[in-house]
Amino acid sequence: MPETKIVITKNLEELNRDAAKLIVDASREAITQSGRFILALSGGSTPKKLYELLATPEWNTQVDWTRIHFFWGDERMVLPDHADSNYRMTNEALLSKVAVPPANIHRVKTELNDPAKVAADYEAEIYRVLGGEKNNLPKFDLILLGMGDNAHTASLFPHTDALKPSEHIVLAPYVAEVNSYRITFTAPLINNAHKIAFLLAGAKKAPVVEEVLHGARDPERLPSQLIHPAHGTLYWMMDEPAAAQLSKKTA
Repeated sequence: MPETKIVITKNLEELNRDAAKLIVDASREAITQSGRFILALSGGSTPKKLYELLATPEWNTQVDWTRIHFFWGDERMVLPDHADSNYRMTNEALLSKVAVPPANIHRVKTELNDPAKVAADYEAEIYRVLGGEKNNLPKFDLILLGMGDNAHTASLFPHTDALKPSEHIVLAPYVAEVNSYRITFTAPLINNAHKIAFLLAGAKKAPVVEEVLHGARDPERLPSQLIHPAHGTLYWMMDEPAAAQLSKKTA
């Protein structure tokens, strides 16, 4: 049965520790069941701190890195060594510091410089590693998500074609708001995961958190409302500043 859990921590440090524990526990569960752990990462400043934490001696010994497969829920159409690359950020913060086999790192091949081909190739890679088919979607063990101030998640931006039903699980929408193409998982692919976790920090997130969780349903304007697991568990993990308006509403 689908389940939603709201986890509120005192500060960003506690949020990252809770998220690290979620990753450790989810990895152990998946490896016990299937021999591997399939993880999709998000970009941004909040997960960067999480990735740096996972690379520390306290945490990196708790994970069997050789059995983890890394994917990205979205990517910018920049070269992998570009400052805006989600892959580069993750590699510098975590992957270059732990014993992950190179074959287990499934980055988006943005250097192909053709958004439609990049998306099609990444979709094929997901099917190759995870299995599945059009009517039986691949199932990630854990997908990490952020959320922008405009309620976008991954690169599912408001009022874009990526929000419409599609036969594809990876798309390459042009996002006028940021004047560029993005590569992104679709909502159905995200929703098919065993576990999905939003990681949110800071007071700027408070209004959109409240609106997405408690406001009228309007996923065209609030794409994060599209995220609701088909069978798994959805975690809303946030620090107290990001949850401030939820606290007022429920007080």
